[in-house]
Amino acid sequence: MHQFQYRQGVLHCEEVNLNTLAAEHGTPLYVYSARTLRENYQRLDEALKNLDHHIAYAVKANSNLSVLRLLAELGSGFDIVSGGELFRVIKAGGNPGLCSFAGVGKTAEEITYALEQKIYCFNIESLAELEFINSVAGENSTTAPIALRINPNVDAGTHKYISTGKAENKFGIDHEAVREVYERAARLPHIRIRGIQMHIGSQLTSATPFVEAVERVLPLVSELKSAHDLEFFSIGGGIGIVYEEALASGHPDWWNRQEEPPLSPEIYANKLVPLLDSLGLKILLEPGRYMSGNAGVLLTTCLYEKKGQAKTFKIVDAGMNDLIRPALYEGHHEIVPLEESRMTNRITADVVGPICESGDFFCQGREIPDIKANDIIALMSAGAYSFTMASNYNSRPLPAEILIDGRQVHLARRRQSWDDLVTSE
Repeated sequence: MHQFQYRQGVLHCEEVNLNTLAAEHGTPLYVYSARTLRENYQRLDEALKNLDHHIAYAVKANSNLSVLRLLAELGSGFDIVSGGELFRVIKAGGNPGLCSFAGVGKTAEEITYALEQKIYCFNIESLAELEFINSVAGENSTTAPIALRINPNVDAGTHKYISTGKAENKFGIDHEAVREVYERAARLPHIRIRGIQMHIGSQLTSATPFVEAVERVLPLVSELKSAHDLEFFSIGGGIGIVYEEALASGHPDWWNRQEEPPLSPEIYANKLVPLLDSLGLKILLEPGRYMSGNAGVLLTTCLYEKKGQAKTFKIVDAGMNDLIRPALYEGHHEIVPLEESRMTNRITADVVGPICESGDFFCQGREIPDIKANDIIALMSAGAYSFTMASNYNSRPLPAEILIDGRQVHLARRRQSWDDLVTSE
């Protein structure tokens, strides 16, 4: 669910007319809904109320300080994968004591910074990393709290680039080797064992892979809890969102219908809570896309139409440098005109940007509204893994980001200028 609806013929974010917003701030422009972020957090928290749990938002999904501050105010912890993300959390007012540091390639500088900030836990991805963190903690005369990330070898059934729980993925420690690594951790002088963690992938639209992974590792978690006095079990993130609306049939109010996602927080909780509530451990969750994905859109202006022998192209002012998901892993974003009247007439076309790459597209051969030059469109569900993956490729300035809260418009990030492109050179 989200807070983007047509009102009086124009797409709004909460109470704000997006045409008016684009006229003031220009395009390309990212727009986020504070109400959607709050509702997503609160809905998941409520669904798990009968379980001792804590939500740690995956910062890599959307790391804007305004987004992080909003979630911190709700009580969220944070799943971080770099020293820079920890720095952002602290700048946004987040509590480093509620941060778990994941990722396979932590540097000595990042580990030292995280130790100084007294983070909650390091998620350990290998025996080599365990030994390295012990060494860095020793050099800093302190102890590092850790959890081993177990790889349950479960197929999440998602795109290969966002699958993380299979044996061939680079993440985690093989299920069969975890006991031995915990025994090694228990002998290291600068390591404190705190928990165990897993994460099988992103954009899962069924509870089945979650259930399979939890059932596979639960006996081992219970055994390790007794042997090493574990405090928590982190089951990772991965709850999917709706990217492709089944009702995109040309009916002018299809987007307002807002289909319920196939994996709702309630379904997720109903399947997992019975498996976890008798474990006697705090359960950590690390949602990212679920929290922010449908809370954001990217606004872009149609520059002109190009008709070729084989295809029709709608050329827009946003490019793959602004939103790379379609080019990187065939990510789908619904394309919605800000003017509702444009929904009726439809055409099969590619929507492409100005980047000098054939991979610079937002859709190919799709039936879309027949937008014209100067029409503004919204690329929906662009609140996660969108701006965070943006770049200055082709020397294009990064777009502005706006956070809407009711009728209030907050400039969350100013648009880069050409001067900004070269300030560090």
